[in-house]
Amino acid sequence: MEANITQDAMGTHIDWKHEGITPHMIDWFWSNMEKSFLLWHPAQHEPLVWAVPVRHGNPIGSVHIAPQTWNDGTRQNLYIRFEKLEDVPAEVRDYICYEHVVIVAGLGLGEEALAAGNPMGYRIHQWEKTDYGVVGKSSAIGTRKKETPEEGMVWSAHCIEEIGNWGNFLAPIHQLFKVVTNTQYNPFADLSVEGKGRNANYKFIQ
Repeated sequence: MEANITQDAMGTHIDWKHEGITPHMIDWFWSNMEKSFLLWHPAQHEPLVWAVPVRHGNPIGSVHIAPQTWNDGTRQNLYIRFEKLEDVPAEVRDYICYEHVVIVAGLGLGEEALAAGNPMGYRIHQWEKTDYGVVGKSSAIGTRKKETPEEGMVWSAHCIEEIGNWGNFLAPIHQLFKVVTNTQYNPFADLSVEGKGRNANYKFIQ
């Protein structure tokens, strides 16, 4: 994996490249995070649970609780929702530049956050195929809760470890779960989009 960090007025961004994994595998991961969340960052993650489960073919509106402790000792335990693209502020969607994308919103720390209409901020993860694997970009953008450049660097260190670990577990665990054909237990959603920036729309998710 290769990674490069940049920061601008909106937030912190990581451009990354990966060998040996495919866009389909990453699409599958986002609907099946509980199966490998501990593998995604073994040193800092705790088991993930779904407050609102993923539906096969459409993860939009699902909410996961993802407890983790970052490098600075801060424990995160946010309710995190998969967003409909058109509900995300246009200036956040302007960063969409690849063929597959998921945008998640940090809602808050308790069950009452499920009704939050104004997220604390967004994480954009996007990727597309290359001859050798995938190329992608991950972004942390604060909205209601702005993030300092220092906080962005703490997040980026954590995120780079996560994305790097895809190379260790994603291909084999995706292969293992092919035998589970019941989509209630092994859902999938194609996260490819048409268009870029604020004009991007999911091809296969309504």
